[in-house]
Amino acid sequence: MPSNYLSTTQSQWLFEKAKKFIPGGVNSPVRAFKAVGGNPIFIKSAKGAYLFDEDNNRYIELINSWGPMILGHAYPLIEQAIVEAAKDSFSFGAPTAKEVEMAELITQMFPSIEKVRMVNSGTEACMSAIRAARGFTGRNKIIKFEGCYHGHGDSFLIAAGSGAVTMGVPDSAGITTGVALDTLTAPFNDLTAVQMLIDANPNQIAALIVEPVVGNMGCVPPAKGFLEGLREICTKNSIVLIFDEVMTGFRLARGGAQERYGVSADLTTLGKIIGGGLPVGAYGGKSEIMDCIAPLGKVYQAGTLSGNPIAMSAGLAMLNILNQHPEIYTQLEEITNKIVNGIRKALEDLSLSYTINQVGSMFTLFFTELEVTNFSTAKSSNLAFFGKYFREMLHRGVYLAPSQFESLFVSNALSEEDIQHIITANREVLGLMHT
Repeated sequence: MPSNYLSTTQSQWLFEKAKKFIPGGVNSPVRAFKAVGGNPIFIKSAKGAYLFDEDNNRYIELINSWGPMILGHAYPLIEQAIVEAAKDSFSFGAPTAKEVEMAELITQMFPSIEKVRMVNSGTEACMSAIRAARGFTGRNKIIKFEGCYHGHGDSFLIAAGSGAVTMGVPDSAGITTGVALDTLTAPFNDLTAVQMLIDANPNQIAALIVEPVVGNMGCVPPAKGFLEGLREICTKNSIVLIFDEVMTGFRLARGGAQERYGVSADLTTLGKIIGGGLPVGAYGGKSEIMDCIAPLGKVYQAGTLSGNPIAMSAGLAMLNILNQHPEIYTQLEEITNKIVNGIRKALEDLSLSYTINQVGSMFTLFFTELEVTNFSTAKSSNLAFFGKYFREMLHRGVYLAPSQFESLFVSNALSEEDIQHIITANREVLGLMHT
């Protein structure tokens, strides 16, 4: 099958038009395909395990809207919940019973969350959690990890300086030096670096925020004892431990990474799945911290569309299914294991250098011989090789994340035929590239 067999004329026309009215032609940078070459595919519809583009090409889906489509696209019960909710209007800007039901269900599924506040995105959830931690502790500085992405809030777009105790510098134009000075960075999976930052900034650190399983440098799991070590360090130094579970919450288990690894955070940020794919976010945790939020406390945070009734309806449908059918997580892991094992076998047969990281239904294939445990080792990947791999897989009808530094997310809508197509396409593409 030739690598250029797909016609994408309509997508190319739309991209050229989009560039006239939208910066870069896209509304989120990774969609531009700059990391992999070529131009983006414009999606028209999706159902189950498949995406359909504006040229009517079909793709097997391995991104699933960056995580939330655990059950596949347009799952009937969720679609029905959205349709029924829309009949009662689209937004009220006032309290609803569904917000209460959602909050109660989240606290049942996440024992570390005693109270929760709904917001509109994962970025907003992480920004609000940091503000709450600062208000609760009276401290200004935070610790984050290189390669962990917590949205586009100013405090999070900071790169590491030289040395573990060096202050961060802005990693994006428009971020002030003052904001950067309050953000400290450490390598993921490095407890020693975390302790050095704390020792260099005694009684100044309000919060430590981390993706317990990283999805934004590719899938990178925590080393044994790393999350437990963070919990111990934060408790000892009265630092608020924040788990960013926007990706992992309700995907790795009903109680997210905290259930899977047996470590509880003080605050947790959520998104994606709790809206069934609609725009939504949430942050929650210990009552003593959450009670600092207005109108109870002095930490202000608000949002007209927070707790949107349509998003709440979709999220409730999704969470109730996951809560009542824990076997879904076993299915997801079995499907992902088959895909990963098939890809691994193809790579081993060809003697290619690679690393595959997998946690549950999240995985990433890195084209590097190094074990990928942090951002530095992730960056050792052969990006040109990945770009060609992405394009060849796309032409064979498999839709991957258009960046080496993103996790893939599997849904249980994949059939055995889909799984075998993914494995066969990998074997064909890798064999082609190897020669």
